[in-house]
Amino acid sequence: MPRPWFLVFLVLLIVFTSQLEWKEQLGEDVEATSRISRNEKMGFKREAVKEKIMLSQEKRIQKLNLLVKNLQEQLILCKGENSVVNGTTIPLSDRSNELEQ
Repeated sequence: MPRPWFLVFLVLLIVFTSQLEWKEQLGEDVEATSRISRNEKMGFKREAVKEKIMLSQEKRIQKLNLLVKNLQEQLILCKGENSVVNGTTIPLSDRSNELEQ
């Protein structure tokens, strides 16, 4: 009789320990997937922030380009007014060439 009881006890012990190992592995898998999903979410957020920064920088660059163009036009107009005051005239085509440069 003691031998069958020992075998039953041994089988139960193996079943319980294996289930504990399975639970640990499942817990580690769940933890790993939650870490991965958190990292992916953070990655997506970072990419979205980078995209927003790039768009705002592009808008600022466009505004600066407009300001530079306006200042160049004003400079050409000022040069034209100075030349009229000094008695020399600059053809309109030369002014547009200066603006393009």
